[in-house]
Amino acid sequence: MKTGRGGVIEMNLQISSAEGAALHGLLEEAIGDIVVQIDARGFLETASSNMTELGYDLTQLLLKPNLADLAAKEYAETLRRYIALVLSGGPEESGVVDWVEFPLAKASTLGDPAKASKKMNWYALSLRAIANSEAEICGALGVLRSLEGRRVLESEMYSRALIDPITGLANRHTICAALGRQLDSQEDGVMALFEIDRMRAVFLQYGQRTVDEIIWSFAKLLETMGEDGYEIGQFDAGRFCVLLPSLSGRESRDWAKETLQTFGRLALSPTRRGPGLSASVGLARIEKSVDWTLKQAEVALVMARAKGGMQVAGCGDLSLGSGRVAL
Repeated sequence: MKTGRGGVIEMNLQISSAEGAALHGLLEEAIGDIVVQIDARGFLETASSNMTELGYDLTQLLLKPNLADLAAKEYAETLRRYIALVLSGGPEESGVVDWVEFPLAKASTLGDPAKASKKMNWYALSLRAIANSEAEICGALGVLRSLEGRRVLESEMYSRALIDPITGLANRHTICAALGRQLDSQEDGVMALFEIDRMRAVFLQYGQRTVDEIIWSFAKLLETMGEDGYEIGQFDAGRFCVLLPSLSGRESRDWAKETLQTFGRLALSPTRRGPGLSASVGLARIEKSVDWTLKQAEVALVMARAKGGMQVAGCGDLSLGSGRVAL
């Protein structure tokens, strides 16, 4: 067997069924893919034993399915065109891509419905045309490779891009997107920007592990204090953003004060060895734009911190009622 021009596999077809089975078995064990062989019309002739994982046992079928029938309905034509191009002369001559990706059909009347996959499983197919001794294309040999592992990894990487790894909260990019959606809805709301005070000093005295534990604990506190509909995210190290939809200025201040009071009680160190912790919060109306809202909340937070911590401050009408939280 050798590869000729255009990626066409030239092979001596005088090969016994036992040798063919052995070849499929070796390939299957070596790479873990499903090895398939189709005829010149695209119908399956043989396949490695792990083809049964897709719900197809070729040894039990009188009529072999077309390879394109494995794809979900909306992808079948794409797969059919790929197969036709391969059988017309090979990838290099016909411009065929090396791999084509498609989801499997959820169930197939051609296969065993009891074994057929019930979810959208993605596979990639790569084919090479087979030519006989007269240089005529008589079929193709290829592999089906599961993409589930890769897609799970891609999903995890996507989630990591949106979630803070320490707290499990939405990160700044995600919370800003949520803020944008809140603005688009044109519903009243308030943004609360929390900051744990003097985290740099805590780091210098107690180390990064302690800082991470404090940040994680504060995140869990916000999740506990939050209610349905609140959007909570970590804005950056030691700072958290909470979107409070449909709350009045007084309700927002009351919720922020209650949250600080709870944190203050939890942060009281039973010994002098633990860090004394406090936090501040700035409130701003969700209005105009993402940047405007963030700037207003930042200004309010600066005012709260300037008063010594454990303070709630706001901009505009939210500035009324600001003051130190009593523990």
